[in-house]
Amino acid sequence: MDKPGHRVYNFRRRCKMNRAEVRELAARYRNEVIAGDVEGALAALHPLVAGRTPFPLLDLAGRVIAGAAAANPTALTALLDGLAATGEMGAWPLIGSALAAAYLPHDLPRAFAEARRYILQADVWHATDVVGERVLGEGLRADFDAALPLLEHWRDEASPWLRRAVGVAVHLYAKRERNRPDRAARLLDLLEPLFEERDTAALKGVGWGLKTIGRFYPDLLAPWLREQMAGKTPRKLMVRKAVTYLPAEIKEEFLG
Repeated sequence: MDKPGHRVYNFRRRCKMNRAEVRELAARYRNEVIAGDVEGALAALHPLVAGRTPFPLLDLAGRVIAGAAAANPTALTALLDGLAATGEMGAWPLIGSALAAAYLPHDLPRAFAEARRYILQADVWHATDVVGERVLGEGLRADFDAALPLLEHWRDEASPWLRRAVGVAVHLYAKRERNRPDRAARLLDLLEPLFEERDTAALKGVGWGLKTIGRFYPDLLAPWLREQMAGKTPRKLMVRKAVTYLPAEIKEEFLG
């Protein structure tokens, strides 16, 4: 039964709420999480993640709900675990944005560790990409020098989703942070051990990162590719993705 004074929303079709309404809803259930009513908050938020809610609204809800971390971090984790357990696609933007808002400013290792846990639990590409962008990519933006060595360990992970997430993080950083060739070069160094990746799921993430670097730093990517191709045998799919935004004559050099 709905609590007195609580508005009931129908999310069976595309979410009709605006940003102010989502903010109000998320703030209400953030306060319930702080008070320890995780089950009530989870039941109320499930329609939001199960409906066709636009990702920007889910991101907003996650950022607001993250405010519970300071007062009751255990309850916030329980809420995010409950949302993850639903398996709903809409859960992952909310979870990723909540983790970023709650932990990136002051506890980068915890943010990355929680992202790792949820990516492994989800075991699917879209959750990897959504959480990877919001936590790992934004982690690079928040503290590049601290995030980079954390991601280096992910290159050796057994799970292809975690290796994929390294490329996803690089993609987000290269897209959002322009005119940083020094850091783009370091990101190429980060991806170098994954250039011969054989698993398709992981390869697509790495290729995505290379493709985005090539879009904004073609003068860095082209010579890097020449160096890699001289001594390595990547899958053709990796090369095709990497050269997506390079000039036609350079594409021909690598694909011809």
